[in-house]
Amino acid sequence: MDNTLYFILAGVFLGLSAGFSPGPLLTLILTQTLKHSRTEGIKVAISPLITDFPIILIAVFIFNRLSEFDLILAAISFAGGVYIAFLGIESIRIKAFSFDLHDSKTASMKKGIITNFLNPAPYLFWATVGAPLIFKAFHVNLLSAILFMFSFYVLLIGSKVMIAIVVARTKVFMNQKIYVLIMRALGIVLLIFSFIFFYDGMKYL
Repeated sequence: MDNTLYFILAGVFLGLSAGFSPGPLLTLILTQTLKHSRTEGIKVAISPLITDFPIILIAVFIFNRLSEFDLILAAISFAGGVYIAFLGIESIRIKAFSFDLHDSKTASMKKGIITNFLNPAPYLFWATVGAPLIFKAFHVNLLSAILFMFSFYVLLIGSKVMIAIVVARTKVFMNQKIYVLIMRALGIVLLIFSFIFFYDGMKYL
């Protein structure tokens, strides 16, 4: 499956999963949108474009240094498989999304940046999943690596922006049954990707 389409699909499904998954950033998007406006929610939604860049650079730099050691690459692949499997199981088991609408001031972009920097999820993702996928895509061709990154962030940011727009119009999150179905479907896809990472780990051994 080492082809461009695989990396586009990986970016799409991983981006969707990250975009819809409950967490500090999604909660902040909801609170800022409901408390203030759609614009404030969108400001939070696009904050990963700022915070993720240094995280990606560090993860890629470290992975490049370790790329000659098969045992380390195997360990990273297994860790990525475990992490994606964990996300998949959490998505499948989800029953509803809830949050507390606390008193929230503006400065949404600043809050989004701080929230994402302090959230361990981006660090775990890029260290164990994102950086290895970038390297695999790059070994296929440069376009594959670019399309993986592009599809990931289009779906990650796009899904969060969509949530902010829906919330601003309806003043509620979304139909909980639809949300649960989306998350469970994405969870199954994540489990498939986790098996691919485990398979890659076995190949390194």
